[in-house]
Amino acid sequence: MSNLFLRLLEAKPFLLADGATGTNLFSMGLTTGDAPELWNTDYPERIATHYRSFIEAGSDIILTNTFGANRRRLMLHHAETRVQELNRAAVQILKAEIARSGRTIAVGGSMGPTGDILEPNGPLSRAEAADVFEEQARALAAAGVDVLWLETLSAREEVEAAVEGAGRVGLPVVNTLSIDTNGRTMMGLTAADIIALQPQMHPHPVACGTNCGVGASEVVAAVLNFFNASDPGQPPVIVAKANCGIPEYVDGKVVYNGTPELMARYARLAMDAGARIIGGCCGTTPGHVHAMRKAMDSHTPGARPTLEQIQQQLGTVSKGAMAQLAGDLSVAGGSASGQTERRSSRRRRG
Repeated sequence: MSNLFLRLLEAKPFLLADGATGTNLFSMGLTTGDAPELWNTDYPERIATHYRSFIEAGSDIILTNTFGANRRRLMLHHAETRVQELNRAAVQILKAEIARSGRTIAVGGSMGPTGDILEPNGPLSRAEAADVFEEQARALAAAGVDVLWLETLSAREEVEAAVEGAGRVGLPVVNTLSIDTNGRTMMGLTAADIIALQPQMHPHPVACGTNCGVGASEVVAAVLNFFNASDPGQPPVIVAKANCGIPEYVDGKVVYNGTPELMARYARLAMDAGARIIGGCCGTTPGHVHAMRKAMDSHTPGARPTLEQIQQQLGTVSKGAMAQLAGDLSVAGGSASGQTERRSSRRRRG
């Protein structure tokens, strides 16, 4: 097996991913409305510092600063012709930092949504969306990523287009969706819907799960729902990348209230719930990831956590997620097919 990401999955029962990108770049001077991807060439030393912080924190997988580096998103910054350049720069900086560290770390090529709604509810066709994802995937692959990491998606149509486009490149594909609306994605997909979708796509993603969302407790509940919806004989590789607590406004800035201790508890519960790849999203600093590393390394996996344990250790869980745990999909707006008129998320990872 020559692919590093697949080798790590084979060799280790659990992998630690990284934390937030945007949150940490804001601490370095990024301002609202800026495109973090432009920093790959404007401020490469800052991107190197960001990567190095998660290498030192103990991550097994680090995602590139390319979440919005597809031509549809780059159009907002008049940089749609720079897809190759910006993706290549992000990967090269990360690979150089990993080489200097001497550690074995998989490079995940971060690929976020296009920012458009796909047909039949929006202007972007599936074929064009697949081409957009393919263009970015080829740039990431040419630069040397180990896995194409689709994240913060919410609509079935875009997941299908993203996997189709990225899948043309021949690298392993991971897809994570943001479950942020009472146990569903913004476009209405439940954890069970996401699991059911995976074998219908070609190529089949090697892992799926959830990132971002509304906090660690909801992500662990989603992991339980992923597991419950899966074939016990062939459980998928489940990814959990939770936001660091709940966002609050402090002095005009968004601050996430999760402590390193909370994220350590989250990592242990996510392991017990069935996730094999665990990381953080918005608000998650290297300090949080370091605490997660220590927690994962010292944890003896136990029984799957109960809803009561999740809420005691991490906070409340939405009624929709609780209902799904009980097998009731009637809560939170009915079936996923009735949710397709919601707008897709345009948020940026971290």
